[in-house]
Amino acid sequence: MIAPQAADAVRNTLVMLLAGGQGERLYPLTKDRAKPAVPFAGVYRIIDLTLSNCLNSGLRRIYVLTQYKSESLDRHVRFGWDILNPEIGEWIETRPPQQRMTSDWYLGTADAIYQNIYTLENERPRHVLVLSGDHVYRMDYSPMLQAHVASGAALTLACIETPVAQAAGKLGVVTVGPDQQAVRFEEKPAHPDPLPGRPDVCLCSMGIYAFDTEVLVRRLIEDAKRESEHDFGRDIVPAMVGRGDRVFAFPFPGSYWRDIGTLDAYWEAHMDLISVQPAFNLYDPDWPIRSFPCCAAPAKIVFGGGPPGAPKAEVYNSLVCNGAIISGAYVCDSVIGPGVHVEVGSRIEQSVILERTRVGRGAVIRKAIIDKRNSIPDGACVGAHPDWDHRHFTVSEGGVVAMAKGVPFPAF
Repeated sequence: MIAPQAADAVRNTLVMLLAGGQGERLYPLTKDRAKPAVPFAGVYRIIDLTLSNCLNSGLRRIYVLTQYKSESLDRHVRFGWDILNPEIGEWIETRPPQQRMTSDWYLGTADAIYQNIYTLENERPRHVLVLSGDHVYRMDYSPMLQAHVASGAALTLACIETPVAQAAGKLGVVTVGPDQQAVRFEEKPAHPDPLPGRPDVCLCSMGIYAFDTEVLVRRLIEDAKRESEHDFGRDIVPAMVGRGDRVFAFPFPGSYWRDIGTLDAYWEAHMDLISVQPAFNLYDPDWPIRSFPCCAAPAKIVFGGGPPGAPKAEVYNSLVCNGAIISGAYVCDSVIGPGVHVEVGSRIEQSVILERTRVGRGAVIRKAIIDKRNSIPDGACVGAHPDWDHRHFTVSEGGVVAMAKGVPFPAF
């Protein structure tokens, strides 16, 4: 049950979900799709996690701001999330660059909202919740919105405690006073300010912003008139803190949050799902994660057949999605997507195999991400021979081998 004050804040909030990033560091998974449209956990898209957070928090007015390679994302939102009724003031809609003021595409996260100021003037929400469509976490936004209203803040930032070594050069860092009001904000500093008495931990922005609408509009117009990157973390938030606007930090109530903007982070997030006690729980009936429904037969795991001593199917610590068939193969610490066929004698370890991929007989796949609609030939190896992998695939800093969607397998 949402508290009355939180319910009032939710009713008066419009969501702007940023989903237009190119996702260059997630290539080749972003070769043909926007980063928020990349599959996750087999049956979801990354954006489904944030949209589910919104619905579970009671938020029903949502604009998804799209840009690069948005076709699959537009289609997914249109068919998978057409569940609200605009007649009663509820909707989830995609918004490409509006180009009302200029002919530019979205030039940054702040410019994406600036180009939709007309929508803010039309809808006149009291608060705007700005979210990112490429993070993995679970959060009820209503307590944050309630705290935002109670504090009289111009901006409230959701923040998470992070080891200094992990935050350096990667995350926005907030320094707060005793009342949680921000006194300093730096975007991706090389040497983050630690928390008082805790030299190894700092407070980091999660890219979740609750704004007073009137203040947001004024700051966006000011930013549009000056030379900047038109980015919330680099420009808007530091400027607001610097000029003395009431900016507060809201402590993230959970423990799991990942920006999966790189191949290594994407792979690690999947490995988090398959542990005996997963760090991120997909199975909580009180916090459902929805997506476009997958109409496929049940997963099937079968003995490989043949004479006595032929390979048998072994599956350990893995997610196996609808329509997948594992026939006499060994699968461990992996995610097997919908409609994937794994043939006899194959071995898959610590890997993510996406929709409708065939893994041939006797193939070996280790620490790899295989995108949709691929065919791994009989006897082929991915992730087993580093020099060969580097010549033919994308290999991350952490050694994750990634194969693009629907490409011919190189000769081996």
